Amino acid sequence: MNTKKLIIAVAAVFILLELTNYLVHSVILASVYASEEVAKVFRPMAEMESKMWVMWVIDLIWAFFFVFIFTKGYQNRGIMEGVRYGIYMGLFVYLVAAYAQFVVYPLPYSLTFQWFVYGFIQSIILGVVTSLLYKPAEQKE
Repeated sequence: MNTKKLIIAVAAVFILLELTNYLVHSVILASVYASEEVAKVFRPMAEMESKMWVMWVIDLIWAFFFVFIFTKGYQNRGIMEGVRYGIYMGLFVYLVAAYAQFVVYPLPYSLTFQWFVYGFIQSIILGVVTSLLYKPAEQKE
């Protein structure tokens, strides 16, 4: 394992995850979250903002495992390996999480579907970035 490349990839995935989360949740879905039907499900904004550090820690841990798991199956197949990995992780993480939330909370189906689609796209992008940044250390003969 190339620890330096792992750390670089984790940092890049974390930063890109935060940027795309902002784009999805604070820009694209902002009007959906503000709707009366959805707003009643969430904590008040001030309370969420005071707990945001928890989200950043969790996202950093998520970024680490996203990259770490990639390194365990690394096959040196370039960008398409990252796309494939992103598809697998997108289905594993975002399909399961979005639809589990739909079952538990009174959320509109359209929001659930958007969470899945945007998360799936994020996962593919993050998989590509990981495949571009991570290369194992060359083995000495």
